[in-house]
Amino acid sequence: MTLPMNYRNKNILAVVPARGGSKGIKLKNLIKIKGKTLIEYVAKVILECKCFTNSVVSTDHYLVAEEAKRVGLSVPFKRPLSLSADFIGDKEVLKHALKESEKFYKIQYDIVVMLQPTSPLRNKSEVKIVIDTLIDYNWDAVWTLSKTDLKYHPYKAITKEANGRIQLFSKKGKSITARQQLSDIYHRNGVAYAIKRDLLIFGKDLMGENAGGVILDRHHVSIDTMEDVSKVESQI
Repeated sequence: MTLPMNYRNKNILAVVPARGGSKGIKLKNLIKIKGKTLIEYVAKVILECKCFTNSVVSTDHYLVAEEAKRVGLSVPFKRPLSLSADFIGDKEVLKHALKESEKFYKIQYDIVVMLQPTSPLRNKSEVKIVIDTLIDYNWDAVWTLSKTDLKYHPYKAITKEANGRIQLFSKKGKSITARQQLSDIYHRNGVAYAIKRDLLIFGKDLMGENAGGVILDRHHVSIDTMEDVSKVESQI
């Protein structure tokens, strides 16, 4: 894939995390929606953005690697099994991808952008605004967010113990009698995460102490189940 050397004088690495294992859907990243795999959807957006110095797929599975190469993405390294288990965090995966990419391409990146294949409804404008926001406001990280319906506000959430006993998730919920008392909250939608190199290398997590958010009004689906696949099919 032919890409520009930099965008706004920044070397930017796109990382597509796509391990082979998945509890919900077997080889989830290779499922097809309207004839295209999830890997192909993310590759299309990367190409359209024209703002990445390099784009790589981090995977432990040869079939995912083959599909990535077919649609124009690079797979210059194999993700080790130690980073492919169910409870491995994104930070460890991205840090490994960054170091391996810098070693392979002999370049130091300024920004890493994580684009998970499981958000196929994203478009290039949504990805670029995340990068622009990080650069313009000098955030250490920027995440895409969606507004959460107040009926799902944490103060209204309930926990249920093994013996059947329920209680409020937060003690503050006892004082909530009307939705007007609740302030807006947001949740990550998985469309894009932009992270500065220093935060990825030296920070404790992907948010750090200086993170910003881009709120997306458009509805997005992060695929975990076949029901999610059906939702996406109805919108593509």
